[in-house]
Amino acid sequence: MRHFIDLCDWSSSDLREILDLALSLKAEWRNGGNQPLFHGKALGMIFQKPSLRTRVSFEMAMQHLGGHALYIGPDEIGLGKRESIADISRVMSGYVQFVMARVFAHAHVVELAKWSSIPVINGLSDASHPCQAMADILTIREHFGTTDGLKVAFVGDGNNVASSLMQGAAHFGMEYVIASPPGYEFSEDVVDMAANIRPSFKITMMRDPIEAVRNADVIYTDTWVSMGQEAETAKRVEAFKGYQVNDELLTYASSNAIVMHCLPAHRGQEITDAVADGAHSAVFPQAENRLHAQKAILVTLASS
Repeated sequence: MRHFIDLCDWSSSDLREILDLALSLKAEWRNGGNQPLFHGKALGMIFQKPSLRTRVSFEMAMQHLGGHALYIGPDEIGLGKRESIADISRVMSGYVQFVMARVFAHAHVVELAKWSSIPVINGLSDASHPCQAMADILTIREHFGTTDGLKVAFVGDGNNVASSLMQGAAHFGMEYVIASPPGYEFSEDVVDMAANIRPSFKITMMRDPIEAVRNADVIYTDTWVSMGQEAETAKRVEAFKGYQVNDELLTYASSNAIVMHCLPAHRGQEITDAVADGAHSAVFPQAENRLHAQKAILVTLASS
């Protein structure tokens, strides 16, 4: 029995198999529907943070595969407050076949996994967003036909999304460049986690977004102010001036580059409407691929 907490916990070959499965399940769904592999099975979804894509994609993934999903909101169990995480994990293990948790503190999802006798999936934590990264890599592979040798440029905060994408780039043979203002770059241990995945992995951190996206195949950005950081809004908006993904920045990238964003987007801040809705945008195929990547993760965990 395995968990899906961080991409660095898995081998590159395992993750490539998950991606192959995602493509197969996506084709099967579009060709009439998926087989009811999860008939009689359920996913418990623990949410500390609200979500559109995480909730709907996991719920529909289970439904497409013949199973059920149970939403547990922030006020219902008080993760680690009303009841200990260890107790919650052991109780959930007796009710459902999988648990997905979308939490603030990464330690909470790690603790859930420690005490669980069923697979636990990290639906997002302050440290990583592995399900998003798998959907991102799936989107890149579909668009270019491969991932090997591509250059991914992340413009913005060295946050959980950026970290998991960097691990994905390491696993799938890509170069990774990130441009962040001072104080918002990756920590050394985050870089080390990705570097340990592939000895030849090329990761470059810089300040200049123009140099970061130069000849890039993929440009990725995320909101400057994530949930829980609202008190820092003014400070962050000031720090990230000049890090907007707009038409001018795109001129420095490859002519067939795609632009990605995990959503929700603060349009007019980190990305313009013209780019998010433009010819280079892969934002909405990327959002749809959360569904297909997560089906593959669930199926893989069910058989592990």
